[in-house]
Amino acid sequence: MIARISVWLILALLLPDVYFERVYICRSRKYKWLKRLLLCGSSLLMVVYTLFLSLQHDFAPHSVSTLNIYLLLTGIYTVPKLLFAVCSLLGWGHCRYHHTVTNWGNYAGAVLAIAVIALVVYGSTWGFNSVVVRHETFYSKQLPASFDGYKIVQFSDAHVGTYDSSRQYILKAAVDSINAQQADVVCFTGDLQNMRPIELQPVSRLLSSIKAPDGVYSVLGNHDYADYTHDTEAQKKRNEQLTMHYEQSFGWQLLNNEHVTLKRDNDSIIIAGMENDGKAPFPSKGNILKALKGTAVGSFKIMLEHDPSAWDRKILPQSDVQLTLSGHTHAMQFKVLGWSPAALLYKEWGGMYQHQQRAISVSTGVGGFIPFRVGVKNEIVVITLRRVPPSKQ
Repeated sequence: MIARISVWLILALLLPDVYFERVYICRSRKYKWLKRLLLCGSSLLMVVYTLFLSLQHDFAPHSVSTLNIYLLLTGIYTVPKLLFAVCSLLGWGHCRYHHTVTNWGNYAGAVLAIAVIALVVYGSTWGFNSVVVRHETFYSKQLPASFDGYKIVQFSDAHVGTYDSSRQYILKAAVDSINAQQADVVCFTGDLQNMRPIELQPVSRLLSSIKAPDGVYSVLGNHDYADYTHDTEAQKKRNEQLTMHYEQSFGWQLLNNEHVTLKRDNDSIIIAGMENDGKAPFPSKGNILKALKGTAVGSFKIMLEHDPSAWDRKILPQSDVQLTLSGHTHAMQFKVLGWSPAALLYKEWGGMYQHQQRAISVSTGVGGFIPFRVGVKNEIVVITLRRVPPSKQ
């Protein structure tokens, strides 16, 4: 992860120091050595930290705390320092061009730097620590009468490896919230782990406590295939099998391009699940024809698919699935005034979206590889199914 951008990170650390040395430290009269020690010493420590992480073979180090501490330091040191230097340099250029004295770039840079530090601190603490419940209602004329009022709890993108001992209370709050909804069925839409199934062992008992009358169903997300490691292909396959074994040991039914039938009286609905079907570089293993094989045209179907981009690519054009449940985007764990940068990559990135009489619910997740959220809280989604009355059909 860090190796891909390590050169840019090191430049972001050192170039501002060169500017500060030439503009401020060289011109100061006192304590030059102390100022250089504080500035260059801290930057060199961050360079060493960057090089250490860039030498890791996997996408991230085994200890996720090592990465999280680095990202926190980047947010409160590297980025603010870079922003201040850029603003100060622009202000200096303005002064030279207009022959003025006051460098307003220093003031703008200070405000931006403080704002970034505050945002990082908030997003890494209070912003990530809460869990909310989003309620949705889906109306369908194809819903059997016996399932009118049927309640589904959807949760997604748990990334349980991020919940170390100091954060497990957040995951417990999410599990308690899931069970408190008293839903008829619970659906998990992928990305249970960060990199390896060993992350699941400490939370096995907690995840096993998720219960619903009609069961708990799940699909795999891109992180669940163990592709974020430099293990051999054979070891990756073993890890994938172990992840599936863990989910089954929790009492969950994993739907890998398959479906189940849920019955009420003489009525029934279908819950199907596709393997992750994303665009490169994410795995594309979904087989919608296999997942729905043997289901009747016109029957009410719910599809679990981790990547929401599959809704437009496959689910809408290749099936009559009425309701799709997805995750994956996290809304990039950042949203302001209703907008998220995830909108630049995904048509459906968070919430319920309609296409004629069909819909997709994209959960923004109950966790994340990086423990940081601003404007996008960890969420549980409760969807109530309602049959459209004959008079309104």
